Amino acid sequence: MFDKILIANRGEIALRILRACREMGIQTVAVHSEADRDLKHVRLADESVCIGPASSTDSYLNVPAIISAAEVTDAGAIHPGYGFLAENADFAERVESSGFVFIGPRAATIRLMGDKVCAKDAMLKAGVPCVPGSGGALGDDPDENLRTAREIGYPVIIKAAGGGGGRGMRVVHSEGALLSSISLTRNEARNAFNNDTVYMEKFLEHPRHIEFQILADEHGNAVHLGERDCSMQRRHQKVLEEAPAPGITEEQRRRIGERCAQACRDIGYRGAGTFEFLYEKGEFYFIEMNTRIQVEHPVTEMVTGIDLIREQIRVAAGEKLSFTQDEVVIRGHAIECRINAEDPRSFVPSPGTITQYHSPGGPGIRVDTHIYNGYKVPPYYDSMIGKLIGYGSTREIAIARTRGALSEIVVEGIKTNIPLQRDLLNDAAFQAGGTDIHYLEKKLKAES
Repeated sequence: MFDKILIANRGEIALRILRACREMGIQTVAVHSEADRDLKHVRLADESVCIGPASSTDSYLNVPAIISAAEVTDAGAIHPGYGFLAENADFAERVESSGFVFIGPRAATIRLMGDKVCAKDAMLKAGVPCVPGSGGALGDDPDENLRTAREIGYPVIIKAAGGGGGRGMRVVHSEGALLSSISLTRNEARNAFNNDTVYMEKFLEHPRHIEFQILADEHGNAVHLGERDCSMQRRHQKVLEEAPAPGITEEQRRRIGERCAQACRDIGYRGAGTFEFLYEKGEFYFIEMNTRIQVEHPVTEMVTGIDLIREQIRVAAGEKLSFTQDEVVIRGHAIECRINAEDPRSFVPSPGTITQYHSPGGPGIRVDTHIYNGYKVPPYYDSMIGKLIGYGSTREIAIARTRGALSEIVVEGIKTNIPLQRDLLNDAAFQAGGTDIHYLEKKLKAES
């Protein structure tokens, strides 16, 4: 096991990693920007190193500075958390070549799954169901592209192979708009991702977003930990997540989960990962794999009792998974509300000083956050300041507990999206379960 781990991230996930390390008796190194010297995990870490000014380009994305910090502190491994460099294959490669362990998949695996065309091909070979599509990158023959779209059936969606986060996608409803949409998406992809490869898929009009959590070690063991429903989204960004997904049967969970685990065995995957699917009319369609820990991992931890960060660290150290698939049991229900420093209606970020903070409590309530009274939310990074998770033996109890916790939490001095989360927990459609990925956008538009 590692003696010391460097945490190459900030905010709540950095604090979450630090706490896991403490439980395991591992020393920690916190790297931080000049704007983040007062972060809670920086104060609690065994050592801290400033790696640059406020701009993430000059700090949290500054690979030489992070590697240097690991060298001067004699860290044995680097945990990237999520975001920033977590899915950067070049960073993973640099970490390993510099003599440290990257707590995540190998660089080659990150590259494979980062290219949506290659990832889909790998999933098809493993028997994971995929959205009907072009079967690879689109070429330059307009007649062939028009023929492909006719075979798939309109509407179709053009996607950038290197895209993500809702960027590099364009929905096409008619043949007349197809060729220009392909050209526009190519240009956008070239500018945004330095990769103009695009592909085509059937556009599902009312899907849910269901994802499966997996863990795999380098000894050929891979398991799934069930699914999460992440359909409550705004502009392709998740707002609220829950596990397990309402309406998904045990047979569906077993069938899709095992195919995901087998895909990990086939590609030699190591660490934590998430298979994301669109789900419509009882069918799953793979869209992408995230080769890192997810923001919403706590709901899976709550219903399985498995510490995903701990398992990430153990696997990176070369150990086998501490459990088998038969030992994974899903009990109860969990809901996560992302708490953002933003206006609850306009969604404009709201940095500033938190003048008062009160954390909710009670049975089944977990709060993952780095904020405290007097903490200054900087304007330079993502607006998420925490996550409120409610657990119960049933979905109804989980909703009731989460609703109660949202009525107790106090964050003053800045605006937050807590009023929106309270509204969602009281929404009849959400309470019924099974809303699609377009529901929140339509709800907000109707209320504006």
